Amino acid sequence: MAWGVPPRPPSSKVQALYELCKRTFPSPSAAGTSPSPPPADAVRSISSLMDTITPADVGLRDDNAEDDRGHGFFESNFLKGSARVARWAQPITYLHIYECDAFSIGIFCLPTSAVIPLHDHPGMTVLSKLLYGSMHVKSYDWIEPTVLASIQPARLAKLHTDDVRTAPCPTSVLYPQSGGNMHCFTSVSSCAVLDVLAPPYSEDVGRICTYFHDYPFSSLSAGQTKIAGNPDSYAWLEAINTPVNIYMRPGMYTGPKVQT
Repeated sequence: MAWGVPPRPPSSKVQALYELCKRTFPSPSAAGTSPSPPPADAVRSISSLMDTITPADVGLRDDNAEDDRGHGFFESNFLKGSARVARWAQPITYLHIYECDAFSIGIFCLPTSAVIPLHDHPGMTVLSKLLYGSMHVKSYDWIEPTVLASIQPARLAKLHTDDVRTAPCPTSVLYPQSGGNMHCFTSVSSCAVLDVLAPPYSEDVGRICTYFHDYPFSSLSAGQTKIAGNPDSYAWLEAINTPVNIYMRPGMYTGPKVQT
């Protein structure tokens, strides 16, 4: 860049998101560790940018998304040449945009009634922007200090969110210890979610996704433990130790490419 010449503006909102994330999220300093959550103002800047991103900005169409049950933007000869796949049998599709050891950017496309089960984000800051459609979100945070059930390997958590979100709506943010770090999604209609994970999951350094069953607070005992407020605001979460089969496939991302 010539001296005195200002940098060129980003060529797309996807590029702007990448550049802002690159400035905000440092690479983990050592294996098995995660950086501290970034300053609140930096997260607000990313949220504000994501709030402005539309389906068209990432190569999606929302004009016929419900009709196509989430398949209108995929180049699939199988889907073009076959009868419509049964709604329950359609997979969740992940569109990869960018990933490094500091953060990842991608889109989850869910057909109607699809479910991403309750799972956690260990040591991660996650920003999620609903691009189109409606989804039910249920999320929890752990109670600290740790409270364990008396007769079952379950841990007490407090409900953070339990509602339906419909686009357009603000970007949501969760942190390692707050904001609903354990969450599940159920699509009310065909929908798509733009996600930024910082840092991303990595089995190599121990950031492994754990899935959970949630049980009502009244279903298990914690001895003499007292809770504040409505018992319905609490639940017991038990890790699922068997493989969780999610019908998910990679899709073709057709939006602007990230220039690194």
